[in-house]
Amino acid sequence: MTEPRPPHYAVIGHPIAHSRSPAIHAAFAAQAGVALRYEAVLAPLDGFATTLKALRDDGLQGCNVTLPFKPEALAAADLASDRAQLAGAANTLGWTSDARLWADNTDGLGLLRDIEHNAGCKLAGCQLLLLGAGGASSGCLGPLLEARPARLLVWNRSSSKAHELVSRHESLAARLGVQLAALEHLQGAPGRFDVVINGTSAALHSGRLELPEGLLNADGLALDMVYGPASAPFLDWAARAAPGARRRDGLGMLVEQAAEAFQRWHGVRPDTAAVLSQMRAA
Repeated sequence: MTEPRPPHYAVIGHPIAHSRSPAIHAAFAAQAGVALRYEAVLAPLDGFATTLKALRDDGLQGCNVTLPFKPEALAAADLASDRAQLAGAANTLGWTSDARLWADNTDGLGLLRDIEHNAGCKLAGCQLLLLGAGGASSGCLGPLLEARPARLLVWNRSSSKAHELVSRHESLAARLGVQLAALEHLQGAPGRFDVVINGTSAALHSGRLELPEGLLNADGLALDMVYGPASAPFLDWAARAAPGARRRDGLGMLVEQAAEAFQRWHGVRPDTAAVLSQMRAA
């Protein structure tokens, strides 16, 4: 008699070989005593829906979704959280008991927890600058607003995208009493910021990130949403611009957003500190 296969989970993206999600979820599962198999799946650029269907037909219980498929993941869902709808993208999928596909976006929750819990930086009342208006920033702006900074400015190389992102979140910002606006130019920005978050892909594509040095407070926090060597251009800028500021890459965000997804699927939130230390060591 063959043993039943453990529940099947995955992360879908293109590219995907670099993903640490399988290792993170394996560590969570071992910690929680949950049996699962979690794999990284490379989907063709025009084949997300087909890949998702094939995996579901093979027993997939849930999946994470990474670039470039997050908007498609939202579009495929029967049910979507308010966060995912506001972001226009989903990174976590699962199925209800009656086989309806649900979608959520845990990126912003992961970022917020890494900043406030792991880095010990409370955002309430602070001056915050978000660089970038693409998918990464879209998934994080709502939760950042809910932390109630005094002011949150969004800058993007294409200012129209920054204005569109801000426009989508204006009612939430007004309800929370947060001053939200698109910043047209970084040169001559109004004052220094307590927190500067990089959600642009500039460093990923060119290895260069050209920013003025008067943006970050001397005791502020600079955080890049990516991790490893790709975060170096932004964090090197922060070291020059404000030598006393704290610098943080996106590995904590990655672990924390994964923990949110794990909780959605399994009903238990892992101890992320232990897993983050394990991923740092690796």
